[in-house]
Amino acid sequence: MTIEQDKTVPLPADIAPAERRPAPTAFPYQEMMSRPGIRRARKLAKRMTGKDMFPTAEQIEAFYGDMYAADPVAERFVDEVFYGEIGQEKGREMLKKALDEGLDSIENPPESMVALFREFEDVPDWVDPEMVEAGAQIWRRWGTFLFSVAGGETLEMYTEAAVATPLSLAGGYAGDNALRRFLETSRFWIDVSEPGGLLTPGSKGRATAMLVRVMHVSVRRRVAEHPEWHIDRWGIPISQAYMLLTLAGGSVVPALALWMLGVQTTRKEIHELIHFQRYMGHIVGVRNTWYPENIADTLRLLALVGLARSDDSGEHGAELIESFPQAFAPRDDHRGLRKLREHYNSTIYAAYARMFMMPPTYAKYDMPNAWPGLAWIAARFPLMVVVETGRRIPPLGRLHEKVMVWHRESWYRAQMADREAEFDASGALRR
Repeated sequence: MTIEQDKTVPLPADIAPAERRPAPTAFPYQEMMSRPGIRRARKLAKRMTGKDMFPTAEQIEAFYGDMYAADPVAERFVDEVFYGEIGQEKGREMLKKALDEGLDSIENPPESMVALFREFEDVPDWVDPEMVEAGAQIWRRWGTFLFSVAGGETLEMYTEAAVATPLSLAGGYAGDNALRRFLETSRFWIDVSEPGGLLTPGSKGRATAMLVRVMHVSVRRRVAEHPEWHIDRWGIPISQAYMLLTLAGGSVVPALALWMLGVQTTRKEIHELIHFQRYMGHIVGVRNTWYPENIADTLRLLALVGLARSDDSGEHGAELIESFPQAFAPRDDHRGLRKLREHYNSTIYAAYARMFMMPPTYAKYDMPNAWPGLAWIAARFPLMVVVETGRRIPPLGRLHEKVMVWHRESWYRAQMADREAEFDASGALRR
C-alpha cells in the first residue's frame, strides 16, 4: 500500500482549494512581488530569456500549501506505537529490529507500522536507479566538501523563524550541541550516499533515513504544541515545503556553490543529483505537491523563498548561526595532531560560513575571523582544478572517489570520538 493508494490518509492534494489556508504571514510573497522593482525585474527577465524568474502561480500555491503539510503515514505510526501502549523505548527497539531484519521479524506488527513499511519499501515508477546511484556517487566524490557547503549555506536560512524555532526549541544545533547534531546529519549524508545505500533493502542508508523520518515526527509534534509556535505565521514545523528546501540544499545549491572552491559539477550531474535527492526525500517522507525537477525550476523556487524572507528568528537564529563555526573551535584538553586538526577545521569552517552566507546576513552576527581560511581556499584553488580535471580519466576518477570516501569517514570518526549517531529527538524541549 503506497501513500497514493491509502485514501484514509489525508493528503494536501485531497484538500479542496476552498479549504486551503492563505500563505503563512511570514511568507509575504504577494507583497514583495507587488513592489515596483520586482515587477520591473520580472519584465526584464521575461524580455531577455522568455521565462519568468519565479515559479508559476500554481507552483507557488502548491509550495506554500505544503507549509501546512506533514507526513501522515509516519505520524500515524508514531501515534499508535510511540504514544500508544508500546511506548517510545520499546517502539524504537521494534523499529530498529524491523529495519535490520525486516518487518517479518516483528510478531503481529501494528497496522500503522505495516503501512509505513509498505510505503517505505515501495519504489515509485518515476525512480531511475541509475540516476539515483549517479547522484549518490557525486556526493561520495564531494567527500567532506558536502558537509562544508551544506553547513555554511544552511546558516543563511536560520534567519527565518520557521526554520530556526524548531531547531532552537529542540536544542540540537544550538550551543554545545551544535557539533554533535551536525555530525549526526553528516552521518545521514554518508549512509544514504554509500553504493546502493538508498535502493538496497536492509541497507544502513535506508535505516538511517527511516530513523530521521521518525525523528522529524517527534520534533514536529512537540514544537507544534509549544506556545512559541504560531501555525498561521509559519505553517507547521518541519513542513513539506521546508523539507523540499533541504533537498534543494543538497543538490543544485551545493553543486553551484562548490565551483567557488574548484569542485566542478556538470549540468548533467546536477540533474542526477536532483533525482537522487527526490528519491532520498521520498524515503524520508517528503511528498510535495510540486517538486522542481530541473535546475531552472529549483532556482526559481529559491528566488521566491529569498524574496519572501521575513528575517524574524531574532536571538534564536543568532544562537544557531553563531554556534556553528564555534562548534569547531579547538578543545582546551586536546593535544597534538588532534588539536591541530581542530584548528584546521575551525579555520576552514569559519571561511565556509563567510563564503556561503550573504554579506548583509553575515555582517549581523558575531562570527570568527574568516581570512586565514579564505586565503587557504584561494591558494589551493589551482590544485583543485587540476584534481577535478584528472578525475575525469576513469582510473583516476575511481581512485579519487576512494580517497574522498576514506577522508569523509576519517573526518567523521575523528570528530565523533568513538560516539555513534542516535537520530533520537525524543527528549524534552529546551524551554
